[in-house]
Amino acid sequence: MLLLTCAGRGVAEGRPRLHFLALLLESTVSGRPRPLLRACVTRPLSLSSEKQEAVAAAFLMEAMSGEAVLPGAVTRMLPPSSSSSAPPCSKAPPPACRYVKLNVGGALSYTTTQTLTKQDTMLKAMFSGRMEVLTDSEGWILIDRCGKHFGTILNYLRDGAVPLPDSRRDIEELLAEAKYYLVQGLVDECQAALQNKDVYEPFCKVPIITSSKEEQKLIATSNKPAVKLLYNRSNNKYSYTSNSDDNMLKNIELFDKLSLRFNGRVLFIKDVIGDEICCWSFYGQGRKIAEVCCTSIVYATEKKQTKVEFPEARIYEETLNILLYEAQDGRGPDNALLEATGGAAGRSHHLDEDEERERERIERVRRIHIKRPDDRTHHHQ
Repeated sequence: MLLLTCAGRGVAEGRPRLHFLALLLESTVSGRPRPLLRACVTRPLSLSSEKQEAVAAAFLMEAMSGEAVLPGAVTRMLPPSSSSSAPPCSKAPPPACRYVKLNVGGALSYTTTQTLTKQDTMLKAMFSGRMEVLTDSEGWILIDRCGKHFGTILNYLRDGAVPLPDSRRDIEELLAEAKYYLVQGLVDECQAALQNKDVYEPFCKVPIITSSKEEQKLIATSNKPAVKLLYNRSNNKYSYTSNSDDNMLKNIELFDKLSLRFNGRVLFIKDVIGDEICCWSFYGQGRKIAEVCCTSIVYATEKKQTKVEFPEARIYEETLNILLYEAQDGRGPDNALLEATGGAAGRSHHLDEDEERERERIERVRRIHIKRPDDRTHHHQ
């Protein structure tokens, strides 16, 4: 018992007393050193009281029995530790929970392999060992895609749902990324959103023609009367009069107001590549009915000048006249009304020769040049 106590104290203090205890045990038993004693002499111990008693008991067993006590036996004699597992932060996380660093087109993201492998996608194939991944020197895994919507992809993998963008363009971009990463659920949601999303159509459309061929086709295929404004200020080779620019703007402004007023009933067309400076044209049933040319050449001084007029009343009159060619309930224009007003559709096939010539004269295009009595004008052709 005295030997056991001395052994426990010697182990606890870890001082030269342990050397003395080793010599004492060797001389007490057989004079032959024991393996456990050699280990204790060469390696100082710092143990709790319970572990001290266990090691001391091992010393005694070795001393009394003459047999070496293996280290495994000493371990079994130690009492169980109250904190057998280390805190989670001290352990390496399992492979399914480890964090990864992603560089997607310059956008940096942190996530776990558990999120990336949650659904059967291309990302799962990448991080489950089925695909090779590229890693830079700092440990960032490189993905050669735009990173604008990658955060949305990750949120969908985490939660199984995600709010979609508002604009149609962003939804289309997200759809392309979802198809690339093979996130089928997000692909279906984007496609459904695009089908249900209303496409806003402007209330008033005014086409700008790019060629005379396009103009002819546009007018011939329309079931509405048409009004065209041609304005091209660069066609002038003379200087403009002082109020010409202001009148040019007034013509354009009136065209915009009329296109809003009669939208849906009349086809309004803009032409910025024609040969005139400012000219209105009015069409019915695919042919030109009238024309109002707003430019003329004047001699205000010794030099010629180009003058732009604003014949507002005449433009209103011709616009109202063109409404006679408007289709009525899909049946075409009112023939009786056109006949009463001299329109072509109401022409009778039983007119005599004089009346026929009169009708042809009325049907000719009315080309109106604006001029004032005090101006020496020349028509600008």
